[in-house]
Amino acid sequence: MSYDEKSDISLRLPARTVEAFDRIAQVLDRDRSWVMWKALDQYLAKEGAEILRDAHGLDELDRGESVALDDALEKARMIVDASAVRHPRVG
Repeated sequence: MSYDEKSDISLRLPARTVEAFDRIAQVLDRDRSWVMWKALDQYLAKEGAEILRDAHGLDELDRGESVALDDALEKARMIVDASAVRHPRVG
């Protein structure tokens, strides 16, 4: 589906939520659908994207695509140690 294609949905919301969308739409001189679309778009960009990243990470773990914690910590120690050699602290 392209970005411009639209789908109709039915959504049951508390009346106070719909009223809030209506007030915002009136202030912005937009329709309720536009305001709701913007709200959903922001959700997908933030919290929704985080959920999908977490799900992707869990899928990787399920496939055995992981690194042992000890190996990751050792690599981190090596990076810190190398940085300390290149940038010694004065004082």
